[in-house]
Amino acid sequence: MFEWDAKKALLNLTKHGVSFDEAGTAFLDPNGLDGEDIEHSSSEPRQLRVAESAFARLLVIAYTRRRRGHETVTRIISARPASRKEKKKYQERED
Repeated sequence: MFEWDAKKALLNLTKHGVSFDEAGTAFLDPNGLDGEDIEHSSSEPRQLRVAESAFARLLVIAYTRRRRGHETVTRIISARPASRKEKKKYQERED
């Protein structure tokens, strides 16, 4: 299950050309790379995921996980196309 701030999602789409709906599809990529986003984790633990979306675009997604009752929800914070360096790291993992 995913959630996000609607205003933030619109700003992200305008700035980076990536919808949070598309970003959610990148969590289905079995080859995705996940790691901690220590630089931006001051108020809560944040993660970064480099993964391919259902639209065959390699994305970098900042997210956090939150408990909602008995469920864990993935809250998408931002999403953007991967840089050349990030693409290379992702491709090297697949080899």
